[in-house]
Amino acid sequence: MDDRGKVVLELIPKKGNPRNSEGAFLPVKDGIMFVYSSFYGDMARDHTPADISVIYSYDGANTFTEPKTLFKAEDFDAMNMMSLSLLRLKNGDIALFFLMRISFYDMQPCVAISKDEGKTFSAPKVCTSRKSYFVINNDRVIRLPSGRILVPLAEHVALAPSDGVPAFHPGTLTYVYSDDECETFHETKTPLSLINPHTKSGLQEPGCISLGGKYVYSWARTDLGCQYEMFSRDEGTTWSTPQPSIFTSPLSPLSMKRLPDGKLFAIWNPIPSYQTRYVDPKTGGRTPLVYALSDDEGLTWSEPVILEDDPLSGYCYTAVCVYNDSILLSYCSGNVSEHKSCLNMTRIRKIPLDSVTHSEKIHSPEGAMGIGLKDEY
Repeated sequence: MDDRGKVVLELIPKKGNPRNSEGAFLPVKDGIMFVYSSFYGDMARDHTPADISVIYSYDGANTFTEPKTLFKAEDFDAMNMMSLSLLRLKNGDIALFFLMRISFYDMQPCVAISKDEGKTFSAPKVCTSRKSYFVINNDRVIRLPSGRILVPLAEHVALAPSDGVPAFHPGTLTYVYSDDECETFHETKTPLSLINPHTKSGLQEPGCISLGGKYVYSWARTDLGCQYEMFSRDEGTTWSTPQPSIFTSPLSPLSMKRLPDGKLFAIWNPIPSYQTRYVDPKTGGRTPLVYALSDDEGLTWSEPVILEDDPLSGYCYTAVCVYNDSILLSYCSGNVSEHKSCLNMTRIRKIPLDSVTHSEKIHSPEGAMGIGLKDEY
């Protein structure tokens, strides 16, 4: 059986719609919904205009409806809306998390609630108690076994503007959480930074997942050749010191979810580094795209399966959803010669769940992922 599945949809950029990216899935009554940022105008950079769009599938994610707009950035005097996550609340409502970019110095994580299976949403509410330039990736908000909703954030403090667009200090991490189903949010006690003289990125684009029912594992992209990792023993309130993980990567995010059989599913861009490898600067080295599995809470991992490896394309910002008997993936997959940027097109891939059964192990080196389950930090 094909462990790469098949592509079921491509959201291709076109005139007036230069980019479609960074979405999330959620099963709804009679089908599944997919939300994403739909850029409009002539430019497709992170700060250019984008609204929130939605499509649905009612045939097992084989075909999808035409897009509809859920939120317009201009209705909130915002530059754009990006990086979407969906979460089912305990009462059956749907929470939609996203970033509202007000300016180059003000970007806030927001949440809106739907009581009608994603057809309409309440007015957005800001999830933080202070203003800053926060970043959360798409498909990142999780619920812990206790019921706590955890939102991993990177905070970026701007330097002086250059040509009107600021540069930023190295990223630091913080986490906000809700114990009352998004009524109120609180910020965790331990902001995290990367103390290394060789980094310009710092810690960026964090994600997190519950391990063993009592730990939270978190990771973040860096410009040091790998994802860095952190552990929490108190549901994200405090964290261990960031350290290198086994996941090599360029400055590109990793995603991780738990499958129905309990295995961890990780998907990322490794670094197949060799001298003759061509890396197009417009892709940022975000190819190949691979996935691997762990059946022992991340102590060891299967041999990675290559999903995509076109050297002129980049693959990143993956959303992962188990739906019926399949794994659905959405990810940016633009070809730099055809779509101008690796971020401008989104691809949706469907993989049969029972084909993801690889068991050959890669053993983690000492100090890599899994140390939080056996040692005190």
